[in-house]
Amino acid sequence: MGHLHRGGVLAAVLALVLTTTAAAPAAGATPDRYRNPISADFADTFADPVIVRGDDGLWYAFGTSDPLREGERQAHRVPIARSADLVDWTSVGDAFAPGQRPSWAAAGAAFWAPDVRRVAGHWVMYVTVTDTTVSGDTFDTAVGAATAPTPAGPWTFADEPVIAPRPGGGGGYLWTIDPSQFTDSDGRNYLYYGSYYGGVSVTELSPDGLRAVGAPTLVAIDNKFEGSYVVRHDGWYYLFASTANCCAGPATGYSVQVGRSRSPRGPFVDRDGQRLDVSRAGGTPVLTQNGNRWIGTGHNAVLTDLSGQDWIVYHAIDRADPYLDEPFGINERPMLLDRLDWVAGWPTVNAGAGPSDGPRPAPVTTGRPDARFDSADLTGWRADGAWRVDAGQVTGTGTLTSRAAVGGDVRAEADLRLAGAAAAGLRLGRVDVRIDGGRLSVREAGGATAETALPAGVDLTDPHNLAVEVRGRQLVAELSPARLGDQLAVVTLALTRPAAGPLALLAEGGPAAFDNVSAARLYRPVRHTAAPPTVGPLLPGWSDEFTDGLDPAWRWIRPNPAATVADGALRWPVEPTDLVGTGNTAGVLLREAPAGDYVAETRVTLDLGADSVRNYQQAGLVAYVDDDRFARLAQVAIWNTRQVEYGYELPFAGRPVYGGSIVGTPATTTWLRLAHHVDPVTGEHEFRAGSSRDGTHWTWGAVWTFPADTTPRIGLVAHGGATPPVTAEFDYLRFYR
Repeated sequence: MGHLHRGGVLAAVLALVLTTTAAAPAAGATPDRYRNPISADFADTFADPVIVRGDDGLWYAFGTSDPLREGERQAHRVPIARSADLVDWTSVGDAFAPGQRPSWAAAGAAFWAPDVRRVAGHWVMYVTVTDTTVSGDTFDTAVGAATAPTPAGPWTFADEPVIAPRPGGGGGYLWTIDPSQFTDSDGRNYLYYGSYYGGVSVTELSPDGLRAVGAPTLVAIDNKFEGSYVVRHDGWYYLFASTANCCAGPATGYSVQVGRSRSPRGPFVDRDGQRLDVSRAGGTPVLTQNGNRWIGTGHNAVLTDLSGQDWIVYHAIDRADPYLDEPFGINERPMLLDRLDWVAGWPTVNAGAGPSDGPRPAPVTTGRPDARFDSADLTGWRADGAWRVDAGQVTGTGTLTSRAAVGGDVRAEADLRLAGAAAAGLRLGRVDVRIDGGRLSVREAGGATAETALPAGVDLTDPHNLAVEVRGRQLVAELSPARLGDQLAVVTLALTRPAAGPLALLAEGGPAAFDNVSAARLYRPVRHTAAPPTVGPLLPGWSDEFTDGLDPAWRWIRPNPAATVADGALRWPVEPTDLVGTGNTAGVLLREAPAGDYVAETRVTLDLGADSVRNYQQAGLVAYVDDDRFARLAQVAIWNTRQVEYGYELPFAGRPVYGGSIVGTPATTTWLRLAHHVDPVTGEHEFRAGSSRDGTHWTWGAVWTFPADTTPRIGLVAHGGATPPVTAEFDYLRFYR
């Protein structure tokens, strides 16, 4: 996507609070700046967001519809918002009227996690339907579809579910939620769906996008992933998926990870080559909390602005205001937007810096020219042939040339359809990019040509987006149905000279219709990511290699006499205990930490096997204030998976609240790090988690924070279950400056 090189019920009570008044500019926003959350002026919470660009050139956002808050009269039923600039938004209303539901949906069904695409010439919304008439049970979820002539509606449900409720082998129904559609370069349509109970699968869809056909393929394992979203970039298919608990209030560690494949059916692997569909599931972090205001950053979609820059839209939780109904209740999840960069073949948010909180450069949503043909006035254009404006489009034969010249690194695009034309496209100076005879072709006057075939059966009388990017002397053109990383064809050509001159619309052999024509300066790609935490000199006075018994600096919380030190290792039989909640029965082995910034590291061997259920055996590091305030980084068995979990507990409104995030993929022997930093403004203790399978290549994840007036100690833990018996072996605990 972007620069055209892309070839339990966790959310059962999340209400939406919308206004219908026009949005004022967000605080900190100017025409070229914005500030998260972008939904602040029209919604308290706008979960699971997706954004598309409509035929009218405006941007439309869709969010989750959830059950009511106490005292509300009507739940929102897929709320829709509209914006001209991706910064200032107004409410359009709900996609579905009160009482509107498909015939197979139960009377109390809610609609969650919409995905909106253009398929077969119409707009299709895929949406989770929480309760159906299939079984009479609650939460027998299914994926439904609705169609509309415009993103604003009116939306009409299809008669049958796209994915019907699926009985689960462990009882109840598999979580058939979080749909996301994708159109491949051969014209086939796919739907990704699923969650923790059942995993994420993909199935092919019928040409109209309304029925599943063929057999599904599991692409991401159960008990780790949900909220999938796929784009194609540089010949790879990238599966974005969210992991951990979406909705644990101030302890929410929801985040986005990614894997890539050469096929839309996988297997998807992360940057370290680890598959996403196996017990020790991989996943390269794309978006995770960084210690600022935002936590629980997840359930994303991707879009591209007019400069070619990719953006990620997602929801998050303000850790200072986590609930709609204080002190507990429904998690408040507004919509956020941030830049998505591609560095060395992998996506990352803000060059790896994570979610933004503060004024940021806004997306590019205007160009020169920037024509939506809302009036019959063609001032600024020179016609050669017959051209007319009708119903918000310009239609004609010949050439229609803008009086504004383009040059340098540029992106030009248009929505077009062949309304009788044999060929149509764009001209940039001396270069023609055309749809011609079932092919997408690029021809430079006096220079080279390149072309590729379009998928068989593609209907070019339906609107498609044609986009062209020129960087230096490299041109890339793509044709897509929805400009969402779903290219039907991509052509590249090395030019003999830079493209410069006017932008023109071309139609031959009959009329073609054009809309949303723009040219904008091409975005500048990010080449390097933000530096990860660095490891300085070893602090031997604070460290222990376990070479001569247990150092006197250690202190036990609930001593475990079964833990022994010998032969350079601490061996600790995993206890049938835990720290979570009010039980507080697990042993913790602690020592003081140095002042200032430091990195704590251990290497732990824990043979948890694979695939079997061994809840929740774990061992690793802990940053500990007391039994109700700690951050625990451990390799852990979570049902059939093995993960590196970065759990977090804090006291909130008189009781402990626990959540967590996911870092890298564990091996039997896993290296773990906690990088400590003191925020110079707030004095908070920030701990960022890292894990490694070899001690050399590190995956860095979320940040959890502790108040300035606390003094966290660093320690080790081994608990979560005693069946089958297993012993954790720690080789050392080291501190580095």
